[in-house]
Amino acid sequence: MADPIRKNEKLLVIACGMIAREVLAVKEQLALDHLDLTCLPAGHHFEPQKIPADMERAIAKARADGYDRIFAGFADCGTGGMLDKVLEKHGVERIAGPHCFAFYQGLSAFEAKGDDDMTSFYMTDFLCRHFETFFIRPLGLDRHPELVADYFGHYEKLVYLAQTDEPELDRIAVNAAQMLGLVYEKRKTGYGDLASALDSAVRD
Repeated sequence: MADPIRKNEKLLVIACGMIAREVLAVKEQLALDHLDLTCLPAGHHFEPQKIPADMERAIAKARADGYDRIFAGFADCGTGGMLDKVLEKHGVERIAGPHCFAFYQGLSAFEAKGDDDMTSFYMTDFLCRHFETFFIRPLGLDRHPELVADYFGHYEKLVYLAQTDEPELDRIAVNAAQMLGLVYEKRKTGYGDLASALDSAVRD
């Protein structure tokens, strides 16, 4: 029986809870046995001001727990550069890009679509699975559907960035587009730059 891998030999990924399933899928797909995962709350997607302080606490805990190698499973995610200040202070790198919608597509593809996507509302596998929890109930659309125009009136299309090929998730995205009155577009992105970023971080 092989000796267990010690924590100081592993890479700990401190990730947004919205990409936890995807990080684990990449770990399995690429056989990244030296990768461990812990997450900050997925709800920080709507409260990015909480990310830097929580990341700093998570890094401190990881160091105390014996992890020498840490990687942030975040893009900037709306922190306006504040996350980068924390990461630079602790010598921790993150996934390149402004948000997960960019790195799932790949930064070059995201930048190429920049003008066309200015009025796009993005969904991912996670957001399809949690559409009711993250959008319908918090925005009160189940009780006041007339608010759709207030919240989504400036969007023109819903773009589903699909990490997997699950018909049920596609159905949810199509129904969401219809409910919001948006043109529907599906892009099969897979894990995009997330896979290469994690692979590189583990092997560095």
